[in-house]
Amino acid sequence: MSVIKVEKLNKDYGNHKGVFDLSFDIERGVVFGFLGPNGAGKTTTMRHLLGFIKGDSGQCLINDRECFKNAALNMNDIGYLPGEISFFDDMTGNAFLNFMGEMRGMKKFKKKDYLIKFFDIDTSIKIKKMSKGMKQKIGLVCAFMHDPDILILDEPTSGLDPLMQNKFIELINMEKENGKTILMSSHSIEEVEKTCDKVAIIKQGRLVAYEDVSQLVLNRRKIYRIKFHSLLEVNNFITEKINVLSHQDSVVMVEVFNDINKLIDILSNYKIVSFESVVMSLEDIFMTFYGGENND
Repeated sequence: MSVIKVEKLNKDYGNHKGVFDLSFDIERGVVFGFLGPNGAGKTTTMRHLLGFIKGDSGQCLINDRECFKNAALNMNDIGYLPGEISFFDDMTGNAFLNFMGEMRGMKKFKKKDYLIKFFDIDTSIKIKKMSKGMKQKIGLVCAFMHDPDILILDEPTSGLDPLMQNKFIELINMEKENGKTILMSSHSIEEVEKTCDKVAIIKQGRLVAYEDVSQLVLNRRKIYRIKFHSLLEVNNFITEKINVLSHQDSVVMVEVFNDINKLIDILSNYKIVSFESVVMSLEDIFMTFYGGENND
């Protein structure tokens, strides 16, 4: 069953900003990574799901409820971390969290207390005196403390140091084990690789990839390092109809998209000393879609 569904969503702000014919769905218990540079449409999509804005056409559903019409009802099931968090700066961290809990009608604060210890937060000081990272941790506690079934997180590790980023990854994996459905945008490729089941890549408001993380890595560009027996063979090989990235001495780096059979057929005519695959990160894959483009 799809917990989150986006169907042919359009919101045109002009100047190629917004989202266009955007469709994806997220099943229960799935951690879904939403990738793209600033301005690509990630936050706009999330705001539609939260019912903050209404699309020009198409629809967003959470638990089969239309998001704009049922925003208040849907929020009972959602924990939300915005990309830019607004606080009451004169409150202490604890007072703010208690206030937010009371607004939600929370009766038990056990998870709040657990998360404060988990992220090592001093909640006794006023928010205006907190660092950006400390404020981000307060925002994370606020999103998770009422134990929602659905989490929508916009750049959740922004401002966190590497130790706290690892703690966040640990938290997401614990929540996944508990069957939570999580949508999070991110610029951290490591974060996505370590937590997400599926990933969508958005470019200028349009979906350019939507796959399992493992399948995305498997199906996209592959790079191989080949060591030949002689320089003569190298010189002959680089004239073949294959995409050679670089060559130095007897070693050649080649790029293959999807089908390796053509490369194997060509190599059968040469004496090979070694042949190895270069492990690609999700970041390498991401850059095949974006290159040096800037969507800010």
